[in-house]
Amino acid sequence: MSNEYNSDSIVQLEGLEPVRLRPGMYIGSVDSRGLHHLIWEIVDNSIDEAMAGHAKKITVKINKDSSFTVTDDGRGIPVGINSKTKKSGVEMVFTELHAGGKFNNNSYSVSGGLHGVGASVVNALSSWLEADIWINSKKYNIRFEKGGAVASPLKEVDNVEKIEKGTSITFFPDFTIMEKHDWDELSISSRLKQLSYLNKGLEIVFINELSGSKHEFKNDGGIKTWIEELNSKKEPLTDNIICGEVSKKIKIQNKEEHMNIMVELAFQYNKTYNVSIFSFCNNINTTEGGSHEDGFKFAIQKVINTYAINNKYVKDKDDKISKEDVCEGLTAIISIKHPNPIYEGQTKRKLGGNDIRPSVSDLTQMIFEKYLLENPDDADIIIKKCLLAKEARKKSQEVREATRRKSPFESNSLPGKLADCTTKDPEISELYIVEGDSAGGSAKIGRDRFFQAILPLKGKIINVEKAQTTTIFNNNEIIDLITAIGAGVANDFDIEKLRYNKIIIMTDADVDGAHIRILLLTFMFRYMLPLIENGSVFIAQPPLYKFSVGKNVKYAYDEETLDKFKKESEKNKFNIQRYKGLGEMNPNQLWETTMDPTNRLLLKVSIEDAILADTTFSELMGEDVKTRKEFIEINAKYVKNLDA
Repeated sequence: MSNEYNSDSIVQLEGLEPVRLRPGMYIGSVDSRGLHHLIWEIVDNSIDEAMAGHAKKITVKINKDSSFTVTDDGRGIPVGINSKTKKSGVEMVFTELHAGGKFNNNSYSVSGGLHGVGASVVNALSSWLEADIWINSKKYNIRFEKGGAVASPLKEVDNVEKIEKGTSITFFPDFTIMEKHDWDELSISSRLKQLSYLNKGLEIVFINELSGSKHEFKNDGGIKTWIEELNSKKEPLTDNIICGEVSKKIKIQNKEEHMNIMVELAFQYNKTYNVSIFSFCNNINTTEGGSHEDGFKFAIQKVINTYAINNKYVKDKDDKISKEDVCEGLTAIISIKHPNPIYEGQTKRKLGGNDIRPSVSDLTQMIFEKYLLENPDDADIIIKKCLLAKEARKKSQEVREATRRKSPFESNSLPGKLADCTTKDPEISELYIVEGDSAGGSAKIGRDRFFQAILPLKGKIINVEKAQTTTIFNNNEIIDLITAIGAGVANDFDIEKLRYNKIIIMTDADVDGAHIRILLLTFMFRYMLPLIENGSVFIAQPPLYKFSVGKNVKYAYDEETLDKFKKESEKNKFNIQRYKGLGEMNPNQLWETTMDPTNRLLLKVSIEDAILADTTFSELMGEDVKTRKEFIEINAKYVKNLDA
C-alpha cells in the first residue's frame, strides 16, 4: 500500500456511485430499517403530489416476487427533455442526485422530501426499477437495472389501462448491498394509516400479494379521528376533542418575502399518567420534537395557569403548574405544512427555526382558552388533574433525587443486591436484569465479572401504565433499577451518564418471564425512552431445549433447530429437555448458552414507530380490558410454546 497522497488520490464518484458505496449516508442503514426506508422515499413523492392537490389515491403493493410498487393518480413525472441536460425529466429524477421539482415553490408548495435524492437513491439501491407514467392519456415506460443504469430507454407504450394521469414505480432491492429481510406488513400498514390521518380525505390502499391481505385507509376526520382512536385505548378524561387549524402567511427569515404555512392541532386529556404528544412537519414524524412542539407546550402551560389563577385554583404566579404537570395524560397531534422547514440534523427528527413556534402557540392558546371558557365542567376536571400531577411530582421528586448519584461509579450508592462488574468503562460493560434470586445466583457465578453486572429482581415490578408517579418511585425494584442504570429517569434522564453499554433483560422462557419482560419494557418506554432509542436495551435469548445424544449436548433456540437436530439424530437415541426457567441451568450452561458474547443470541429492542408502540403498550398494559382481550383474540394464532 502506497502512502503517497497527491492530486491523483482525489477520486470523484460519478452518478449514483456515492449511494452504492456509502448507502448509510442516504438511508441510515442497510438493515431492515434502511430497506423499508426505500419504500417511504417513493411513497413520500406520491404524498407530495397529494399535498399539492394533484393526487387523490395512492396504492402501495408488495408483489408476489417481493418487488414493491407505489402508484398514484398525480400529474405524472415529466417525460419531456430538459433544456440543460438534454435528458428526460424522469431519467434525471432517477439517475441524478439533487434533481427534482422541489427546489422551488412553483411545482410543490410543501414537500416531505427537500433534497431531491429520494427516487435516485432507491434506484441506486435496487437491482431493477421500472417506472410507468401516464400523462395526457399517454403511457410511458422506462427501466433501470444494476443500480441505476438505463436498461430500457423512455418510450411510449400502449395505454391498455386507459389511465389519464399518474405514476407507478416498481423496484426490487439490491440484496448485494441491502440486508435480506422480509417486508414488515404491520409496520408498513401502520405508517400508511398515519399518512391517511395527516392527509384528510386521501385514499390509500395497501395490498400484500404474498399474504393475500388488503388494507384501505381514508380518514375524512383527519387528526381529530386519530386522537379519538389513540385515546380509545386510554379512557378520555372528557368527551370533547379540542382541535383547530389555521393557514398563515409569515415572513421568511432574513428576507422580505413571505410564505404560507398551515398548522393543524388536535388534543385531548385521558386518565393515564403518560405523555403522548406526536408532531409532524410535512407528514414526517419529528420524533424529537422541535419548535412546533415547544410552541404547543408553552401555550398549554400558559392557558392552564392563567385559568387556574383567574378561577382561584392556585393562589398566585409563584404557585404555577409546570409544563410537566400540564402534559401528564395528554394525547396530542401537531401537524404543520411548511414550504421551507429547517431541521436540526439530516434525520429530520427535530424541527428547528423560530418561525413556526409563534403560529403553533397562537393557535393552541386561541382554541384552548375558548374551550375552557365554554366548557367550565371540563375545565374543572382538566385543572384538577394538572394539580394532582403537580402534587405527585413534588412527592416523587424526593424519591427521584435519591436515585441520582454524584458519580456513576460510587459503589456505596448502588443497590445492595447488584453484583457490579470490575471495569468502570461503560462502553464495554453490561447489566443483566435477571428474574429471581435463583437465576441471579447462577448468573453471578457464570458471568464474566470483568464486564458483566447482575441485578436480580424480586418478583414483578409495578405496571407503570396504571400507576401514579408517587407509587412508581416508591417501588423498591424500580428504585434499584434506576440507581443501577445510573442515568436518571423521565425528564432527568441523561444518556451520557449511562453506566452500561448494554442493558440486557434475561427472564424465563415462560408466561411469567414474558410478563416480567413486558413490565420492564413498559417502564423503559415510558420513563427511559432515550435508552431504547440509543439501542442500549436487549433481550437475552436462552435456549428452549437441551438436546442430548449420549454425552454430546446441543442447544436449540427455536422449534426449527430442534427439528433439524431430530432429523440428524433419527438413527440414535436422543433426549430432549424443555427449559422453562433459567434456574434449571447450572452456571456453566447459562454462560455457554445465554451470556457468552461468542455464542449468545441477543434481541435488540428498537422503536420503528413510537406512535404504534404507544398504542400497543396502552392496549396490553392499560386499564381497558376489552381492548386487551380483542388484541389477544386476534394474535393468539401466532403464539408458540404457551404454558398450560
